[in-house]
Amino acid sequence: MRIFAVGAAVLLQGLVSVIGLQAQENSRLDAILKAGKIKVCSPGDYKPFSLAKPDGSFEGIDIDLITSAAKALGVEVEMVKTTWSKLIDDYTAQCDVAVGGISVSTERAKRVGFTQAYMVNGKAPITRCENVAKFQTVADINKPNVTVITNPGGSNERFVRANLQAAKVVVFNDNVTIFDEILKGNADVMISESIETLVQQKIRPGLCAVNPDKPLQYGEMGYILPRGDAAMKGWFDTWLHLAKASGEYDRIVEKWMK
Repeated sequence: MRIFAVGAAVLLQGLVSVIGLQAQENSRLDAILKAGKIKVCSPGDYKPFSLAKPDGSFEGIDIDLITSAAKALGVEVEMVKTTWSKLIDDYTAQCDVAVGGISVSTERAKRVGFTQAYMVNGKAPITRCENVAKFQTVADINKPNVTVITNPGGSNERFVRANLQAAKVVVFNDNVTIFDEILKGNADVMISESIETLVQQKIRPGLCAVNPDKPLQYGEMGYILPRGDAAMKGWFDTWLHLAKASGEYDRIVEKWMK
């Protein structure tokens, strides 16, 4: 019986090794290299990370970074426009990577993988400047007489639904012009990533970020990858590490934060 058990254990180890080798051989990374292009999903409505322009091109921090990654791979970038509500479905069906200010979450991790986090970026409020003192905390915002506006399908809406149940919530589909609704008086506050609140207060006078250096909730951003693809994740994590070590990452971020 002992000989049989040892033999079974050796056979099992061999099967695990074969499965592991097959998984490595079937990495999406190899398919990208063979095709000569990387398909990148992005909602394209989130400054400063990714913004789809009228001519169909994209710009922003993540666009410059993924272009750098593609250059390192020796392949071309093909962008695929998606939405926050359809991000995971579109990624699974069409793309190799997804970028654009995407928050790492346990919910998304049920279906996809992530690179190492490349930015810490928690949730912060943005409101008209005269109202900053009124919306310092979740408790300040979570009131029936406060109107919170949110874009649908992403981590902003999930935060609002989980933490601001007493407030009046308005869902607005255009994430590019949503901040104008606050200036118009159609909403009191929006919750977004702290870096976006800083960008929006620069380009929309009258809006002010509320304590962006002390966000309401901790958050990280990463790029979506195929779940369980160790070779793909290993390559992208190495590339991100080197981009930060070389200063390229900081140069790109500073360019879009001016």
